[in-house]
Amino acid sequence: MSAPELPLSAPLNVGFDYTRSVGPVLGRFVNALRERRVEGVRGSDGRVHVPPLEYDPVTAEALSEFVPVASEGEIVSWSWIAEPVDGQPLSRPFAWALVKLDGADTSILHAVDAGDPSKVHTGQRVRIRWAEETVGHIRDIAYFVPADGPDTEPTEAPPPIAKREEDAPVSVVITPIHLRYEHSASPEESRYLRGLAEGKLIGQRCPSCEKVYIPPRGACPTDGVPTTDEVELPDTGIVTTFCVVNVPFLGQKIKPPYVAAYILLDGADIAFLHLVLGCDAADVRMGMRVRAAWKPRDEWWTSLENIGHFEPTGEPDAPYESFAHHL
Repeated sequence: MSAPELPLSAPLNVGFDYTRSVGPVLGRFVNALRERRVEGVRGSDGRVHVPPLEYDPVTAEALSEFVPVASEGEIVSWSWIAEPVDGQPLSRPFAWALVKLDGADTSILHAVDAGDPSKVHTGQRVRIRWAEETVGHIRDIAYFVPADGPDTEPTEAPPPIAKREEDAPVSVVITPIHLRYEHSASPEESRYLRGLAEGKLIGQRCPSCEKVYIPPRGACPTDGVPTTDEVELPDTGIVTTFCVVNVPFLGQKIKPPYVAAYILLDGADIAFLHLVLGCDAADVRMGMRVRAAWKPRDEWWTSLENIGHFEPTGEPDAPYESFAHHL
């Protein structure tokens, strides 16, 4: 008896560049950083907030009294990072620390490059190590170093720069955000994915209500029982609902307009999202019969990407009542 196949797993990286306008308060802060200066803002109780707050934490009134502060201060609290991850200020071990700059009453969170946790302590004097090229971003502060220690050279990539005219004030900042983790598929999903690598579309049927789910879920959400019966489905189906994508966005691989649609395969009871190409976007409609357009076999792997898109079959449309209950 052969050993059961192990569930599939793969690293996933979900990320995007978070882009925001900075407004008058944070705009003044990042433009000062660009000039290697730090500015805070004074609240109604006299406290100086760094980074600056747009609204007073006491009165909720807009704040506008800017105050220059020093590029040196002391550590209020800290935590050692022995194994940095991608995207952090340093790729070598460092400390995250709350640093209260001289002239400020609140603390800024940033990295301290001390080399060893024994060389970091609360109350320690530290100073800013500026990035080699300042662009108007919080990462213009590369990190902090002990005030009495030598400078270390920044080795991390500079932050991305939002487009602007030469020497124009910074009005937009870009912050890359990434989530990297290992995803493990369930045994049912793994069989579905391995089927795709063979050009098969494998779903599962509920033994109680007999609904067929693709991708399989392992249990029927209607009856709550395991879906143990596997069903190989054809690569034909109908468009149940769709949208026409007209707006371009970063990383887009297809020129708009194009259609993203929910495809209900023949014999299935749940639709899944895919592309509909091979015709004008304006011609796509609910009930349209479509067939999978598979990529060349040497490009197949354990992914629904093996189907490049769906395209019209030319058959008559399915009557609305045949799929209305799936919407």
